[in-house]
Amino acid sequence: MFVSVVTTVRNEERNLSSLLESLLVQELPFEAVVVEAYSDDRTWEICEDYARRHPDLIRAFRHGGSRGEGRNFGVAQAKGEWVAFVDGDCIASPTWLKELRAGAAHSPIVAGRTILMGYRPFAELHRVELKQHGYDVTHPSANLMYKAELFRRLKGFGPRFHTAEDIDLNFRAVAAGATIYYAERAVVYARARETFFDFFRQAYWNGYGRKQLTLKHGALWTNYSLQTFIIDYMSFMYLMRLAFGFLGYLVAKVRERSSDFRTDDRSTSVSG
Repeated sequence: MFVSVVTTVRNEERNLSSLLESLLVQELPFEAVVVEAYSDDRTWEICEDYARRHPDLIRAFRHGGSRGEGRNFGVAQAKGEWVAFVDGDCIASPTWLKELRAGAAHSPIVAGRTILMGYRPFAELHRVELKQHGYDVTHPSANLMYKAELFRRLKGFGPRFHTAEDIDLNFRAVAAGATIYYAERAVVYARARETFFDFFRQAYWNGYGRKQLTLKHGALWTNYSLQTFIIDYMSFMYLMRLAFGFLGYLVAKVRERSSDFRTDDRSTSVSG
């Protein structure tokens, strides 16, 4: 079972070598397709160096645009019958691909376990799950594998999304009848944000992406209570994340148009 591992990177000079070294020890056969989005640091030089030293395992390309556009471009270059996604600031456990392959026997979508590393108040914040037909569709694309045929039939990630393009893809896949298998032992370690500024910026854009989701799919969180969120996840950092996320949500409400996402819906519909 040949797997193409697709990652999009920008300004990941500090982290990219750790990711690529963790991929080189994965179970064969696989390839790593690295899509570099015109960084301001040495990220592209690192991509070229690894592709030169490991031509049978690593291929590097340059492509701009949103994260969804970059991933779609990477899949277009991919040779595998399955495509796995990981982020540039992550480290894959040595048996990551092996465990994802085992999960592929159960479902055309396999989500692994993502463990945050770093400053504890940031790393310990919980991900709020969104269910569709009984499946958690918020599994992040930092640790996610799709059967390539299904991914292409879904037309890939929505290019309009600033964030939450992975939730949108999972939502559409499940709505089309696909299932998601959770492979708990397929572990990826992701870095939490290192500064308060980066943490708040991430929260803002996450909130922005959540509003983009509602513009495309309707009110997805009507069954969720703000009071329940606060009771279940109460902490100062959680409330700060909620506040900046709400700010992003409000800005997206002013700036984005639902008609744009309805057009995007037509281009990513699933037939059959």
